[in-house]
Amino acid sequence: MNGDFKLIRDSLNNEKPIVISVAAAGDREVIRTVKAAGDAGLAEAILVGDREDIKKLLDEEDVSFTVSIEHETDEEAACQKAVGLVKTGEAGLLMKGLVNSSIFLRAVLQGEKETGSEVFLSHLAAFQIAGFNRLLFCSDGGMNIAPGLAEKVRIIANGVEGLHRLGIAVPKVAVLAANEKVDSKVPASVDAAAIAEMWKEGQFSDCLLEGPVAMDVALSKEAAFHKNIDSRIAGETDFFIVPDIQAGNMMGKALIYCAGAKMAGLILGAEYPVVMTSRAENAEGKLNSVALAAAIAKGEKNGI
Repeated sequence: MNGDFKLIRDSLNNEKPIVISVAAAGDREVIRTVKAAGDAGLAEAILVGDREDIKKLLDEEDVSFTVSIEHETDEEAACQKAVGLVKTGEAGLLMKGLVNSSIFLRAVLQGEKETGSEVFLSHLAAFQIAGFNRLLFCSDGGMNIAPGLAEKVRIIANGVEGLHRLGIAVPKVAVLAANEKVDSKVPASVDAAAIAEMWKEGQFSDCLLEGPVAMDVALSKEAAFHKNIDSRIAGETDFFIVPDIQAGNMMGKALIYCAGAKMAGLILGAEYPVVMTSRAENAEGKLNSVALAAAIAKGEKNGI
């Protein structure tokens, strides 16, 4: 796995396009994403929403290929219908359109509940950053607000499985805290140490995990050397586990606005990947998220 979203998109070009079910699809950026994905041969789409609004946007954006439209004007019903299309196998991915996240996720959870699936949803962000030869992944900066130890364990499990499906056979995982010292006054460090002990006992398969780890050590072998820390992941971390949603949100925005990073984001934990980007995200970011989700959907454990 290298650090370029374009190469992920290119890797999918020779495969049959995946079908995306889009909930509340009457949004210009969504239509632009569908157009870009269709033009690139990555995906086809079933658009669920107000038919007239969607047709108008398709015409205005000059979408020349045929797109299926499922008419539904009610947001909640549109989300439920979009989820149903994935559950029945008519689509392989679910994508959020112009609808509140809580309404959208409620439909996802209800769909899983109806089929008896035990589900824990978490957000996975991927960053393409100049100077790095790999994508950097972060969780959970977009869904679980203040996860406790049990929730962090499931966040890691979701993410590691996703990275396996992207071809990262043994992801290097850093459970982040302010520094490497375990301090009862810093709950993140206590959780990280507990998770590292679970890893030593074999709870997490096919990954290399350390914690607590400070961000400088996770990113730099030199930092680990100067701090006299013996680390097997320093400077090579693939997957960063943040203490809470605030830390993940700040990390992501800093990378985007200060380092010029490109980001893709999706929800893991359901029976299918879920593309859920910000309503303010541009079409390129949405397309990167579609490509990432498609690669995970089509990938097998330990390789695509």
